[in-house]
Amino acid sequence: MLAGFKKFIRKETLFRREDRILLAVSGGLDSVVMTDLFHQSGLKFAIAHCNFKLRGKESDRDERFVMKLAKRYEVPFFVQSFPTKDYSKNMGISVQMAARELRYAWFEEILVSQGYRYVATAHHLDDQAETFFINLLRGTGISGLHGILPKQGSVIRPMLFTGRDEIMKFAGLNHVTYREDSSNRSDKYLRNRIRRQVIPLLKKINPDFPSAIKETIMHLREFEEIGNNSVEEIRKRITRKEKNGILIDIDALRKLTPQGTFAWELLSPFGFNKSVTDDILASLGRNPGKIFFSPTHRLTRDRETLILETIEKDKAIRNYAVGDFISTKKISVPIPLIFRKIKKSKETVIPTSRREASLDLGKIIFPLIIRRWEPGDSFHPFGMERKKKISRFFIDEKFSLPNKEKTWLLCSGEKILWVIGHRIDHRFRVTSHTSLVLRITSSG
Repeated sequence: MLAGFKKFIRKETLFRREDRILLAVSGGLDSVVMTDLFHQSGLKFAIAHCNFKLRGKESDRDERFVMKLAKRYEVPFFVQSFPTKDYSKNMGISVQMAARELRYAWFEEILVSQGYRYVATAHHLDDQAETFFINLLRGTGISGLHGILPKQGSVIRPMLFTGRDEIMKFAGLNHVTYREDSSNRSDKYLRNRIRRQVIPLLKKINPDFPSAIKETIMHLREFEEIGNNSVEEIRKRITRKEKNGILIDIDALRKLTPQGTFAWELLSPFGFNKSVTDDILASLGRNPGKIFFSPTHRLTRDRETLILETIEKDKAIRNYAVGDFISTKKISVPIPLIFRKIKKSKETVIPTSRREASLDLGKIIFPLIIRRWEPGDSFHPFGMERKKKISRFFIDEKFSLPNKEKTWLLCSGEKILWVIGHRIDHRFRVTSHTSLVLRITSSG
Protein backbone atom coordinates (compact mmCIF):
# COMPACT_ATOMS: atom_id res chain seq x y z
CA MET A 1 0.00 0.00 0.00
CA LEU A 2 2.89 2.36 0.76
CA ALA A 3 4.19 1.87 -2.78
CA GLY A 4 0.73 2.60 -4.23
CA PHE A 5 0.52 5.75 -2.10
CA LYS A 6 3.83 7.09 -3.42
CA LYS A 7 3.00 6.11 -7.01
CA PHE A 8 -0.36 7.92 -6.86
CA ILE A 9 1.25 11.12 -5.56
CA ARG A 10 3.75 11.06 -8.44
CA LYS A 11 1.15 10.15 -11.08
CA GLU A 12 -1.27 12.93 -10.10
CA THR A 13 1.55 15.41 -9.33
CA LEU A 14 -0.11 16.18 -6.01
CA PHE A 15 2.89 17.94 -4.47
CA ARG A 16 6.68 18.07 -4.40
CA ARG A 17 8.66 16.18 -1.80
CA GLU A 18 9.91 19.43 -0.25
CA ASP A 19 6.38 20.83 0.19
CA ARG A 20 4.96 21.10 3.70
CA ILE A 21 1.52 19.46 3.86
CA LEU A 22 -1.25 20.04 6.38
CA LEU A 23 -3.17 16.82 7.12
CA ALA A 24 -6.86 17.06 8.05
CA VAL A 25 -7.13 14.35 10.72
CA SER A 26 -10.40 13.48 12.43
CA GLY A 27 -9.00 10.52 14.33
CA GLY A 28 -10.93 8.01 12.26
CA LEU A 29 -9.50 5.06 10.32
CA ASP A 30 -8.94 6.83 6.98
CA SER A 31 -7.17 9.96 8.24
CA VAL A 32 -5.00 8.08 10.74
CA VAL A 33 -3.82 5.64 8.04
CA MET A 34 -3.09 8.61 5.77
CA THR A 35 -1.00 10.14 8.56
CA ASP A 36 0.95 6.90 8.99
CA LEU A 37 1.63 6.74 5.24
CA PHE A 38 2.97 10.30 5.29
CA HIS A 39 5.17 9.40 8.23
CA GLN A 40 6.51 6.21 6.61
CA SER A 41 7.20 8.14 3.40
CA GLY A 42 9.35 10.66 5.26
CA LEU A 43 7.24 13.62 4.11
CA LYS A 44 6.96 17.00 5.83
CA PHE A 45 3.56 17.41 7.43
CA ALA A 46 1.53 18.84 10.29
CA ILE A 47 -1.82 17.74 11.71
CA ALA A 48 -4.98 19.84 11.93
CA HIS A 49 -8.05 18.69 13.87
CA CYS A 50 -11.53 20.21 13.89
CA ASN A 51 -13.75 19.76 16.94
CA PHE A 52 -17.26 20.52 15.69
CA LYS A 53 -18.81 20.00 19.17
CA LEU A 54 -21.51 17.76 17.69
CA ARG A 55 -21.02 14.60 19.77
CA GLY A 56 -20.32 15.98 23.25
CA LYS A 57 -17.59 14.18 25.18
CA GLU A 58 -16.93 11.88 22.23
CA SER A 59 -15.79 14.88 20.16
CA ASP A 60 -13.47 15.95 22.98
CA ARG A 61 -11.99 12.44 23.20
CA ASP A 62 -11.34 12.54 19.43
CA GLU A 63 -9.45 15.80 19.91
CA ARG A 64 -7.25 14.35 22.67
CA PHE A 65 -6.54 11.26 20.57
CA VAL A 66 -5.36 13.31 17.57
CA MET A 67 -3.25 15.53 19.82
CA LYS A 68 -1.45 12.41 21.14
CA LEU A 69 -1.04 11.22 17.55
CA ALA A 70 0.77 14.45 16.64
CA LYS A 71 3.05 14.05 19.67
CA ARG A 72 3.86 10.48 18.68
CA TYR A 73 4.90 11.55 15.19
CA GLU A 74 6.56 14.71 16.58
CA VAL A 75 4.80 17.06 14.14
CA PRO A 76 3.07 20.43 14.63
CA PHE A 77 -0.54 20.20 15.81
CA PHE A 78 -3.37 22.67 15.15
CA VAL A 79 -6.80 22.35 16.73
CA GLN A 80 -9.93 24.47 16.56
CA SER A 81 -13.38 24.13 18.12
CA PHE A 82 -16.39 25.37 16.17
CA PRO A 83 -19.95 26.37 17.19
CA THR A 84 -21.20 24.32 14.25
CA LYS A 85 -24.90 24.17 15.15
CA ASP A 86 -25.10 27.92 15.78
CA TYR A 87 -23.33 28.62 12.47
CA SER A 88 -25.71 26.24 10.69
CA LYS A 89 -28.74 28.00 12.15
CA ASN A 90 -27.47 31.52 11.51
CA MET A 91 -26.48 30.77 7.91
CA GLY A 92 -29.58 28.72 7.12
CA ILE A 93 -27.57 25.70 5.92
CA SER A 94 -27.27 22.06 6.97
CA VAL A 95 -24.94 21.03 9.78
CA GLN A 96 -22.83 19.08 7.27
CA MET A 97 -22.46 22.12 5.03
CA ALA A 98 -21.69 24.32 8.03
CA ALA A 99 -18.91 21.95 9.13
CA ARG A 100 -17.48 21.92 5.62
CA GLU A 101 -17.43 25.73 5.33
CA LEU A 102 -15.91 26.18 8.78
CA ARG A 103 -13.13 23.62 8.38
CA TYR A 104 -11.99 24.67 4.91
CA ALA A 105 -11.94 28.35 5.87
CA TRP A 106 -9.79 27.45 8.89
CA PHE A 107 -7.49 25.22 6.83
CA GLU A 108 -6.92 28.07 4.40
CA GLU A 109 -5.98 30.39 7.28
CA ILE A 110 -3.34 27.89 8.47
CA LEU A 111 -1.91 27.43 4.97
CA VAL A 112 -1.45 31.17 4.58
CA SER A 113 -0.24 32.00 8.10
CA GLN A 114 2.01 28.97 8.63
CA GLY A 115 3.41 28.45 5.14
CA TYR A 116 1.95 25.03 4.28
CA ARG A 117 1.49 24.25 0.58
CA TYR A 118 -1.60 22.04 0.59
CA VAL A 119 -4.17 20.54 2.93
CA ALA A 120 -4.63 16.78 2.51
CA THR A 121 -7.91 15.00 3.20
CA ALA A 122 -8.33 11.24 3.48
CA HIS A 123 -11.04 10.70 0.86
CA HIS A 124 -10.65 7.28 -0.79
CA LEU A 125 -12.28 5.20 -3.56
CA ASP A 126 -15.32 4.24 -1.47
CA ASP A 127 -15.94 7.93 -0.75
CA GLN A 128 -15.60 8.47 -4.48
CA ALA A 129 -18.31 5.91 -5.22
CA GLU A 130 -20.58 7.30 -2.48
CA THR A 131 -20.26 10.82 -3.89
CA PHE A 132 -21.01 9.49 -7.38
CA PHE A 133 -24.31 7.96 -6.24
CA ILE A 134 -25.28 10.95 -4.07
CA ASN A 135 -24.92 13.26 -7.07
CA LEU A 136 -26.63 10.76 -9.36
CA LEU A 137 -29.66 10.63 -7.04
CA ARG A 138 -29.85 14.41 -6.76
CA GLY A 139 -29.45 15.00 -10.48
CA THR A 140 -26.25 16.44 -11.90
CA GLY A 141 -24.13 17.00 -14.96
CA ILE A 142 -20.85 15.31 -15.75
CA SER A 143 -19.08 17.58 -13.26
CA GLY A 144 -21.05 15.88 -10.48
CA LEU A 145 -20.42 12.37 -11.77
CA HIS A 146 -16.67 12.72 -12.03
CA GLY A 147 -16.58 12.36 -8.27
CA ILE A 148 -13.90 13.72 -6.00
CA LEU A 149 -10.84 15.15 -7.75
CA PRO A 150 -7.33 14.18 -6.56
CA LYS A 151 -6.29 17.82 -6.59
CA GLN A 152 -8.49 20.88 -6.41
CA GLY A 153 -6.91 24.22 -5.64
CA SER A 154 -5.09 23.96 -2.33
CA VAL A 155 -6.78 20.64 -1.42
CA ILE A 156 -5.20 17.26 -2.26
CA ARG A 157 -6.60 13.76 -1.73
CA PRO A 158 -3.68 11.29 -1.74
CA MET A 159 -5.84 8.30 -0.63
CA LEU A 160 -7.96 8.15 -3.80
CA PHE A 161 -5.85 5.26 -5.07
CA THR A 162 -7.33 2.76 -2.60
CA GLY A 163 -10.56 1.70 -0.90
CA ARG A 164 -11.85 1.08 2.61
CA ASP A 165 -11.11 -2.67 2.63
CA GLU A 166 -7.43 -2.09 1.79
CA ILE A 167 -7.19 0.70 4.36
CA MET A 168 -8.55 -1.59 7.10
CA LYS A 169 -6.14 -4.32 6.07
CA PHE A 170 -3.20 -1.88 6.26
CA ALA A 171 -4.33 -0.70 9.72
CA GLY A 172 -4.43 -4.27 10.98
CA LEU A 173 -1.03 -5.22 9.61
CA ASN A 174 0.62 -2.04 10.93
CA HIS A 175 -1.19 -2.01 14.30
CA VAL A 176 -2.71 1.41 13.57
CA THR A 177 -5.18 2.48 16.26
CA TYR A 178 -7.98 4.91 15.49
CA ARG A 179 -11.28 6.33 16.77
CA GLU A 180 -14.71 5.10 15.70
CA ASP A 181 -17.22 7.87 14.92
CA SER A 182 -20.59 6.75 16.29
CA SER A 183 -22.43 8.88 13.71
CA ASN A 184 -21.06 6.60 10.96
CA ARG A 185 -23.35 3.84 12.23
CA SER A 186 -26.48 5.94 11.79
CA ASP A 187 -28.62 5.79 8.64
CA LYS A 188 -29.81 9.34 9.24
CA TYR A 189 -27.57 10.73 6.49
CA LEU A 190 -27.82 9.80 2.80
CA ARG A 191 -24.08 9.10 2.55
CA ASN A 192 -24.30 6.59 5.38
CA ARG A 193 -27.25 4.82 3.78
CA ILE A 194 -25.33 4.49 0.51
CA ARG A 195 -22.23 3.33 2.40
CA ARG A 196 -24.03 0.77 4.57
CA GLN A 197 -26.71 -0.46 2.16
CA VAL A 198 -25.99 0.33 -1.49
CA ILE A 199 -22.23 -0.22 -1.80
CA PRO A 200 -22.20 -3.63 -0.05
CA LEU A 201 -25.00 -4.82 -2.35
CA LEU A 202 -23.10 -3.69 -5.45
CA LYS A 203 -19.96 -5.43 -4.20
CA LYS A 204 -22.03 -8.59 -3.71
CA ILE A 205 -23.35 -8.37 -7.28
CA ASN A 206 -19.90 -7.57 -8.67
CA PRO A 207 -16.92 -8.24 -6.40
CA ASP A 208 -14.82 -6.11 -8.74
CA PHE A 209 -17.18 -3.14 -8.29
CA PRO A 210 -14.55 -0.79 -6.73
CA SER A 211 -12.28 -1.16 -9.79
CA ALA A 212 -15.24 -0.84 -12.16
CA ILE A 213 -16.51 2.40 -10.63
CA LYS A 214 -12.96 3.77 -10.53
CA GLU A 215 -12.56 3.12 -14.27
CA THR A 216 -16.00 4.59 -15.06
CA ILE A 217 -15.25 7.78 -13.13
CA MET A 218 -11.89 8.08 -14.90
CA HIS A 219 -13.63 7.88 -18.30
CA LEU A 220 -16.22 10.47 -17.20
CA ARG A 221 -13.44 12.81 -16.06
CA GLU A 222 -11.67 12.48 -19.42
CA PHE A 223 -14.90 13.06 -21.31
CA GLU A 224 -15.61 16.09 -19.14
CA GLU A 225 -12.27 17.57 -20.18
CA ILE A 226 -13.19 17.06 -23.86
CA GLY A 227 -16.59 18.63 -23.23
CA ASN A 228 -15.10 21.59 -21.37
CA ASN A 229 -12.76 22.31 -24.27
CA SER A 230 -15.71 22.23 -26.69
CA VAL A 231 -17.79 24.54 -24.50
CA GLU A 232 -14.86 26.97 -24.19
CA GLU A 233 -14.48 27.14 -27.97
CA ILE A 234 -18.19 27.91 -28.33
CA ARG A 235 -18.05 30.45 -25.51
CA LYS A 236 -15.33 32.36 -27.35
CA ARG A 237 -17.30 32.20 -30.60
CA ILE A 238 -20.75 33.34 -29.43
CA THR A 239 -19.99 35.64 -26.47
CA ARG A 240 -18.13 38.89 -26.11
CA LYS A 241 -17.32 41.14 -23.18
CA GLU A 242 -18.46 44.75 -23.29
CA LYS A 243 -18.84 47.54 -20.79
CA ASN A 244 -22.43 46.56 -20.05
CA GLY A 245 -21.53 42.93 -19.35
CA ILE A 246 -21.22 39.73 -21.32
CA LEU A 247 -23.24 39.54 -24.54
CA ILE A 248 -24.40 36.18 -25.92
CA ASP A 249 -25.40 36.03 -29.59
CA ILE A 250 -29.00 34.73 -29.63
CA ASP A 251 -28.95 33.54 -33.24
CA ALA A 252 -25.72 31.58 -32.66
CA LEU A 253 -27.09 30.08 -29.43
CA ARG A 254 -30.25 28.86 -31.18
CA LYS A 255 -28.16 27.01 -33.76
CA LEU A 256 -26.27 24.94 -31.16
CA THR A 257 -27.01 21.23 -30.79
CA PRO A 258 -27.84 20.07 -28.19
CA GLN A 259 -29.03 23.57 -27.38
CA GLY A 260 -30.12 22.94 -23.79
CA THR A 261 -26.85 21.31 -22.75
CA PHE A 262 -24.68 24.03 -24.25
CA ALA A 263 -26.87 26.78 -22.77
CA TRP A 264 -26.60 25.24 -19.30
CA GLU A 265 -22.83 24.84 -19.60
CA LEU A 266 -22.52 28.49 -20.66
CA LEU A 267 -24.79 29.89 -17.95
CA SER A 268 -24.31 27.60 -14.94
CA PRO A 269 -20.98 29.26 -13.95
CA PHE A 270 -23.05 32.41 -13.31
CA GLY A 271 -25.44 30.66 -10.93
CA PHE A 272 -28.32 29.83 -13.31
CA ASN A 273 -29.90 26.46 -12.62
CA LYS A 274 -31.33 24.09 -15.23
CA SER A 275 -34.92 25.27 -14.76
CA VAL A 276 -34.06 28.94 -15.33
CA THR A 277 -31.84 28.03 -18.29
CA ASP A 278 -34.79 26.21 -19.89
CA ASP A 279 -36.96 29.31 -19.36
CA ILE A 280 -34.29 31.47 -20.99
CA LEU A 281 -34.24 29.24 -24.07
CA ALA A 282 -38.03 29.32 -24.27
CA SER A 283 -37.91 33.14 -24.38
CA LEU A 284 -35.62 33.35 -27.41
CA GLY A 285 -38.46 33.41 -29.93
CA ARG A 286 -40.43 36.08 -28.07
CA ASN A 287 -40.28 39.85 -27.73
CA PRO A 288 -37.22 41.33 -25.98
CA GLY A 289 -37.20 42.63 -22.44
CA LYS A 290 -37.63 39.43 -20.42
CA ILE A 291 -35.33 39.30 -17.39
CA PHE A 292 -33.97 36.26 -15.55
CA PHE A 293 -32.06 36.14 -12.28
CA SER A 294 -29.53 33.93 -10.55
CA PRO A 295 -28.30 34.68 -7.01
CA THR A 296 -25.40 36.72 -8.46
CA HIS A 297 -26.34 37.70 -12.01
CA ARG A 298 -29.12 39.08 -14.18
CA LEU A 299 -29.72 38.04 -17.76
CA THR A 300 -31.78 40.27 -20.08
CA ARG A 301 -33.31 39.09 -23.34
CA ASP A 302 -32.45 41.95 -25.69
CA ARG A 303 -33.12 42.12 -29.45
CA GLU A 304 -30.12 40.18 -30.77
CA THR A 305 -28.21 39.30 -27.63
CA LEU A 306 -28.63 38.01 -24.10
CA ILE A 307 -27.03 40.54 -21.77
CA LEU A 308 -25.42 38.97 -18.72
CA GLU A 309 -24.33 41.25 -15.89
CA THR A 310 -23.46 41.09 -12.22
CA ILE A 311 -26.21 42.26 -9.90
CA GLU A 312 -25.15 45.45 -8.20
CA LYS A 313 -25.22 45.06 -4.43
CA ASP A 314 -26.22 48.65 -3.70
CA LYS A 315 -28.64 50.57 -5.89
CA ALA A 316 -30.13 52.65 -3.06
CA ILE A 317 -28.45 55.96 -3.89
CA ARG A 318 -30.22 57.60 -6.81
CA ASN A 319 -29.80 61.41 -6.48
CA TYR A 320 -26.52 63.33 -6.27
CA ALA A 321 -26.32 67.08 -5.68
CA VAL A 322 -23.59 68.68 -7.81
CA GLY A 323 -23.67 72.06 -6.07
CA ASP A 324 -23.32 75.55 -7.50
CA PHE A 325 -20.94 76.16 -10.36
CA ILE A 326 -18.83 78.66 -8.41
CA SER A 327 -17.58 75.98 -5.97
CA THR A 328 -17.85 72.95 -8.25
CA LYS A 329 -15.37 72.44 -11.09
CA LYS A 330 -15.09 68.67 -11.09
CA ILE A 331 -16.90 65.68 -9.61
CA SER A 332 -16.16 61.95 -9.53
CA VAL A 333 -19.38 60.61 -7.99
CA PRO A 334 -21.60 59.17 -9.36
CA ILE A 335 -19.68 59.67 -12.62
CA PRO A 336 -16.65 61.79 -13.50
CA LEU A 337 -17.70 65.20 -14.89
CA ILE A 338 -15.66 68.33 -15.57
CA PHE A 339 -17.38 71.75 -15.57
CA ARG A 340 -16.03 74.81 -17.42
CA LYS A 341 -17.45 78.31 -17.90
CA ILE A 342 -16.71 79.77 -21.33
CA LYS A 343 -17.39 83.30 -22.52
CA LYS A 344 -19.11 82.95 -25.88
CA SER A 345 -17.57 84.68 -28.87
CA LYS A 346 -17.65 84.31 -32.64
CA GLU A 347 -14.75 81.85 -32.38
CA THR A 348 -16.55 79.60 -29.88
CA VAL A 349 -16.94 76.11 -31.32
CA ILE A 350 -19.68 73.85 -29.99
CA PRO A 351 -18.38 70.25 -29.76
CA THR A 352 -20.55 67.56 -31.30
CA SER A 353 -19.28 64.71 -29.15
CA ARG A 354 -21.95 63.05 -27.04
CA ARG A 355 -19.52 63.12 -24.13
CA GLU A 356 -19.65 66.90 -24.04
CA ALA A 357 -22.63 69.15 -23.35
CA SER A 358 -22.58 72.88 -24.12
CA LEU A 359 -25.44 74.65 -22.34
CA ASP A 360 -26.63 78.23 -21.93
CA LEU A 361 -25.41 79.08 -18.43
CA GLY A 362 -27.85 81.96 -18.10
CA LYS A 363 -30.83 79.58 -18.26
CA ILE A 364 -29.57 77.19 -15.61
CA ILE A 365 -30.69 77.23 -11.98
CA PHE A 366 -28.31 75.80 -9.37
CA PRO A 367 -27.75 73.50 -7.59
CA LEU A 368 -27.69 70.80 -10.23
CA ILE A 369 -28.81 67.25 -9.52
CA ILE A 370 -27.59 64.03 -11.09
CA ARG A 371 -30.05 61.16 -10.85
CA ARG A 372 -31.38 58.03 -12.54
CA TRP A 373 -34.42 58.31 -14.80
CA GLU A 374 -37.89 57.66 -13.44
CA PRO A 375 -41.21 56.79 -15.14
CA GLY A 376 -42.84 59.96 -16.41
CA ASP A 377 -39.58 61.85 -16.98
CA SER A 378 -39.53 63.89 -20.18
CA PHE A 379 -37.36 66.46 -21.96
CA HIS A 380 -37.01 68.24 -25.30
CA PRO A 381 -34.29 66.31 -27.19
CA PHE A 382 -31.84 68.58 -28.99
CA GLY A 383 -33.22 69.43 -32.42
CA MET A 384 -36.85 68.99 -31.35
CA GLU A 385 -39.27 71.67 -30.24
CA ARG A 386 -41.66 69.20 -28.62
CA LYS A 387 -41.44 67.13 -25.49
CA LYS A 388 -40.57 63.44 -25.48
CA LYS A 389 -40.68 60.98 -22.62
CA ILE A 390 -37.33 59.58 -21.57
CA SER A 391 -38.76 56.07 -21.88
CA ARG A 392 -39.69 56.77 -25.53
CA PHE A 393 -36.26 58.27 -26.17
CA PHE A 394 -34.67 55.08 -24.88
CA ILE A 395 -36.80 52.99 -27.22
CA ASP A 396 -36.05 55.18 -30.25
CA GLU A 397 -32.33 55.08 -29.47
CA LYS A 398 -32.50 51.28 -29.01
CA PHE A 399 -31.24 51.30 -25.42
CA SER A 400 -30.93 47.88 -23.81
CA LEU A 401 -32.35 47.48 -20.30
CA PRO A 402 -28.89 47.62 -18.66
CA ASN A 403 -28.10 50.80 -20.62
CA LYS A 404 -31.35 52.39 -19.41
CA GLU A 405 -30.55 51.57 -15.81
CA LYS A 406 -26.99 52.87 -16.06
CA THR A 407 -27.89 56.17 -17.70
CA TRP A 408 -27.68 59.35 -15.61
CA LEU A 409 -29.65 62.57 -16.00
CA LEU A 410 -28.28 66.05 -15.23
CA CYS A 411 -31.13 68.20 -13.92
CA SER A 412 -31.77 71.83 -13.09
CA GLY A 413 -34.71 71.90 -10.74
CA GLU A 414 -37.43 69.78 -12.37
CA LYS A 415 -35.96 70.15 -15.85
CA ILE A 416 -33.56 67.70 -17.48
CA LEU A 417 -30.53 69.43 -18.98
CA TRP A 418 -28.72 66.43 -20.36
CA VAL A 419 -29.22 62.71 -20.75
CA ILE A 420 -25.56 62.32 -19.92
CA GLY A 421 -23.53 60.91 -22.74
CA HIS A 422 -26.45 61.03 -25.20
CA ARG A 423 -28.55 64.20 -25.76
CA ILE A 424 -28.99 67.68 -24.26
CA ASP A 425 -32.31 69.43 -23.84
CA HIS A 426 -33.11 71.70 -26.78
CA ARG A 427 -34.31 74.49 -24.46
CA PHE A 428 -30.84 74.83 -22.90
CA ARG A 429 -28.87 74.80 -26.13
CA VAL A 430 -26.38 77.56 -26.98
CA THR A 431 -27.97 80.18 -29.22
CA SER A 432 -27.00 83.57 -30.67
CA HIS A 433 -28.32 85.17 -27.45
CA THR A 434 -26.06 83.08 -25.19
CA SER A 435 -23.28 85.02 -23.45
CA LEU A 436 -21.87 82.38 -21.10
CA VAL A 437 -21.55 78.67 -21.94
CA LEU A 438 -21.44 75.89 -19.36
CA ARG A 439 -19.43 73.11 -20.92
CA ILE A 440 -19.58 69.73 -19.22
CA THR A 441 -17.32 66.87 -20.19
CA SER A 442 -18.02 63.28 -19.21
CA SER A 443 -14.91 61.16 -18.79
CA GLY A 444 -16.75 58.13 -17.40
